[in-house]
Amino acid sequence: MSFIRGAVTARTLARGVRFNSSQAAPQKSNSNLALYLTGAGALGLGAYAYTSFGGESAAPKAAVQEKSPLDPKNWVNFKLKKVEPYNHNTAKFVLELPDNQASLMPITSCVYLRAANPDDLVDDKGKPVIRPYTPISTSDAKGEFIFLIKKYDTGVASKYIHTLKEGDSLAVKGPIPKLAWKTNEFEQVGMVAGGSGITPMYQLLVHALRDKENKTKFKLIYANVSEGDILLKQEFADLKKKYPDNFDVIYTLDKPSKGWTGPTGYVNAELIKKHLASPDLKEKVKVFVCGPPPQMEALAGDKAGRDQGEFKGILKQMGYTQEQVFKF
Repeated sequence: MSFIRGAVTARTLARGVRFNSSQAAPQKSNSNLALYLTGAGALGLGAYAYTSFGGESAAPKAAVQEKSPLDPKNWVNFKLKKVEPYNHNTAKFVLELPDNQASLMPITSCVYLRAANPDDLVDDKGKPVIRPYTPISTSDAKGEFIFLIKKYDTGVASKYIHTLKEGDSLAVKGPIPKLAWKTNEFEQVGMVAGGSGITPMYQLLVHALRDKENKTKFKLIYANVSEGDILLKQEFADLKKKYPDNFDVIYTLDKPSKGWTGPTGYVNAELIKKHLASPDLKEKVKVFVCGPPPQMEALAGDKAGRDQGEFKGILKQMGYTQEQVFKF
């Protein structure tokens, strides 16, 4: 019996009990057990109808958030709730979302950041400096919007953001959609990231791996200068432990410390061939790339603004096609 049919039956029987109670008492039964069962059944049905159709014990439904506090067409200022130092040149910047809302950002996407007062950060032509950033908080995280931002010596925006304190504000515009992720669209996904280019990879990994329907296997190659520059290392260790059949990560360092046993140097064809799925898998494999411009240029060709730009470099030489590679 379906839930709806069962509920209707319960209400009908409950009404029957109330209606019959005003009629003349039935003839005395020879079976006390039958009377007991009949009364117990009526009480049970009455209690079911009461709790199922508006009784005091019915739990209220939580309101569903339908609109994001972000705006893809206009700049919105958000207060900096917290600044947490992460390592020697990186910090977590936690923006407060109003009314305990979630960002509801699509996977995959980023936002643009600029100074709350656009005149506070301008380029040499007097125009506001605007940069794309991908949050590391999930799209359903309530009340917080978290960015992991590395301060680069030549990074105008990153150096400015690192001067901000709790209570200051940042202007946000977005989300800016990138690749629309579909569960199990690919059997194998390879990822190559460098430095702070890890954030879009992390956004996708957390979303995909916690999906109970996911069967895609992810392999990440993450390049950094030194071991101290590796971002989200503990988070990746936790993901690997929780999803050992679907995720693995390989670190390579330019300047390894004594005792380092992992790969060293830049990401090359040998490292990619050893760890990532072959281009022979055709539409079953996808490779994502994100990192500083020199790395992007060497691996797949740098992006052209928001466009993918020319496809070239190591991945093309290895036989991957433009359709198999996506540049974040």
